[in-house]
Amino acid sequence: GQRGLIVAQPKTGKTVLLQEIANSISENHPEVYLIILLIDERPEEVTDMARSVKAEVLSSTFDEMADRHVKIAELALDKARRLVECGHDVVILLDSITRLARAYNTVQPSSSRILSGGIDAGALQKPKRFFGAARNIEGAGSLTIIATALIETGSKMDEVIFEEFKGTGNMELQLDRKLANKRVFPAIDIPASGTRREDLLMSRDELSRVWVLRKFMTDMSATEAMEFLKDRMKGTKDNEEFLLAMNG
Repeated sequence: GQRGLIVAQPKTGKTVLLQEIANSISENHPEVYLIILLIDERPEEVTDMARSVKAEVLSSTFDEMADRHVKIAELALDKARRLVECGHDVVILLDSITRLARAYNTVQPSSSRILSGGIDAGALQKPKRFFGAARNIEGAGSLTIIATALIETGSKMDEVIFEEFKGTGNMELQLDRKLANKRVFPAIDIPASGTRREDLLMSRDELSRVWVLRKFMTDMSATEAMEFLKDRMKGTKDNEEFLLAMNG
């Protein structure tokens, strides 16, 4: 029942990262009902995603109207809610929350309050409600939503949308174009990424080792940190063994 935000600049490998997340969920947790929601996407990306993952893919392409984008998103959320009520654990991978917010801004009746970037003040309420639907239900299932947010696209509207969603997730994963340009994938900016209340997810010993690891990587560049992490992970079979290899 988590809300995760993948913050991505253009050409940082977010689509491939979503595919890998989807395939990992399918392999390690086949009992989870997985929905991939692609909004305002390129048709070839939709086809590639449908062929690459074992999941239900719901999509609208960039040549369709904004009300179609909104309708597909609301159908996906309604289906997910019904499944959760029946006791299922559901994961929605959304690409992207930025384009969904743009679509809501287009279909939203105009009000007197317009934010910078040309976005209507009331247009963000529904995409926020969509993202906020992720939760763990007592006596039922859970809904997890992992959404991408676009930044540095050259659009002021996109920056405003990101600022509205920034800090609303339990987890934030920041992708770095400099790493992607050097062909380092996944292009994760480790210092800028993290999970809220990670102390609830790990034991005290594991948490102290994670802090040691983060402190160790603070003096590294983003590229060095990612390469170091990848090399260490290749030499261990799971997170527990990886953390035990860290001193402290």
